[in-house]
Amino acid sequence: MSTLLRDERIRTAGFERHEYLVHGVRTVLYSAGQGRPVVYFHGAGIFQGFEFARAWTDHCRVILPYHPGFGESADDDQIGSLHDYVNHYLELFDQLGLDQFDLVGCSMGGRLAAEFAVAHAERIRKLVLVCPAGLAVPDHPMTSLAAIPPAELISYLIEDASVLTPFLPDGPDPAFAAMRAREGTAVGRVLRNGSLVNPKLGAWLHRVQVPTLLLWGEGDRLIPVGQAEAWARLLPQVQVQTWPRAGHLLLDELAAAREAVVRFLSDVGSA
Repeated sequence: MSTLLRDERIRTAGFERHEYLVHGVRTVLYSAGQGRPVVYFHGAGIFQGFEFARAWTDHCRVILPYHPGFGESADDDQIGSLHDYVNHYLELFDQLGLDQFDLVGCSMGGRLAAEFAVAHAERIRKLVLVCPAGLAVPDHPMTSLAAIPPAELISYLIEDASVLTPFLPDGPDPAFAAMRAREGTAVGRVLRNGSLVNPKLGAWLHRVQVPTLLLWGEGDRLIPVGQAEAWARLLPQVQVQTWPRAGHLLLDELAAAREAVVRFLSDVGSA
């Protein structure tokens, strides 16, 4: 499936495309739904798009930005750290008039969401972290992406590989390969020594004084579920929920995880 077809899939799902200039950098986001705003920060790859977020649009206004260097957003070679992404989004949210909103982040996007909340907790009403990267947990280390054979990558991301099949090319696809290479370059710009860990993050998570939901797939082979305990110790107001038979791309894989986000953000019961 080509990049164009993946984007068309989003459009036909009822999402609207918006384009903004943030310090001269074209930033594209998709949105749908009405009500309380929910922003989603994607991870280090976005080939599967935002199909999972359709489940949220009946309950809230969903805002799905592409980070600079990903998807339809332009490259920005001035971005050299995740902190630069935090500042980029602070500017974007000012343009959008988002004084307070709910924030969801997955994987690298989970680390970005946590770092945004550390610095700007007053902007966040509730926070959801899905299999987040960022902490150094020696007993449960993250698997190095560089050590994963390409043929095995999908098994590190998800337990049910059929979930990703519609978003993967059937054979050699230069456009898909170029997209993944571009994403890899963007990730490389923001990581120190190729690691998704921020050794200083744990010292500052106490500043995230907002209700937080931590979600994890127990079959996550990329960032082990054993890291959840470390996050739970450091976040002041956290609920934790894990699922068996689910991997790293939890929101793509399980409707139950998507529904847990809705329940938590809508204040109906508990996750």
